[in-house]
Amino acid sequence: MKKTLIALAAAATIAIGAVAAPQPAQAGHGAIAAGVIGGLAAGALIGAAAANGPYYGPGPYYYAPAPAYYGGCYWTRHRVWTDYGWRWTRVRVCG
Repeated sequence: MKKTLIALAAAATIAIGAVAAPQPAQAGHGAIAAGVIGGLAAGALIGAAAANGPYYGPGPYYYAPAPAYYGGCYWTRHRVWTDYGWRWTRVRVCG
């Protein structure tokens, strides 16, 4: 939904810019400052709309030591980094 809205807003901006009649450039009485401030405000709004949720960092890491009385292999969960972020996977540990 967000991407569709952003794409429509960008298309509307380009269409209005193409249809509007060009005027000679005249900067007077703070028009440049108003344009810069307006551009920064529009960029902040579009950037906030396009951004994903906040980043909280990785979660807690749990360490599972090997049971001493087994003396062989055991299964544990291990946290790994993938293209989608941190994921848990089962790992067989032999000591």
